Amino acid sequence: MKWPSSAKLIEQILLGRSDANIGFDDLCNVLIGLGFSQRTRGSHHIFSHRDVLELINLQRDGGKAKP
Repeated sequence: MKWPSSAKLIEQILLGRSDANIGFDDLCNVLIGLGFSQRTRGSHHIFSHRDVLELINLQRDGGKAKP
């Protein structure tokens, strides 16, 4: 994973100003790089982490993640 671009993506996510403009594959790669495990159920990509109580549920909208 390219950390400089990942760090920029993490900053973009945390600022929350462009949720509709985040690449789905990029977001998945960042989550996996942060130690999340992934499972897929239909069009839902579910991410979990042993230290995080809530699940992250992502869906693809073309090449972007649904906001």
